[in-house]
Amino acid sequence: QVQLVESGGGLVQAGASLRLSCAASGRTFSTSRMGWFRQAPGKEREFVATISWSGDSTFYTDSVKGRFTISRDNDQSTVYLQMNSLKPDDTAVYYCAATHFFFRKIDPREYDTWGQGTQVTVSS
Repeated sequence: QVQLVESGGGLVQAGASLRLSCAASGRTFSTSRMGWFRQAPGKEREFVATISWSGDSTFYTDSVKGRFTISRDNDQSTVYLQMNSLKPDDTAVYYCAATHFFFRKIDPREYDTWGQGTQVTVSS
């Protein structure tokens, strides 16, 4: 089983950048597909990005394409979300998650391990 701890959130102005990190412990990280999700107040948790276990396949929701980049370092057991050109609509609690599924998954119900989340607030 994998345990996940996110960090890197904060309060920034529109147009700024942040890099979120998700440190994993547990021997299955390097074989787990990872994802980032976010949840704004009053809204459902939504998919942001996912990366394959090897890091060679990524997928993003349309609203972040070209602005966000997901990556991973299996030696450091860490997955990252580089967020550029942030907008107020990006304000949310961001969660990383792990799934045992090999193929791309964007439904949060298909992820079985979650971190505690990190708050990202973008002011206009």
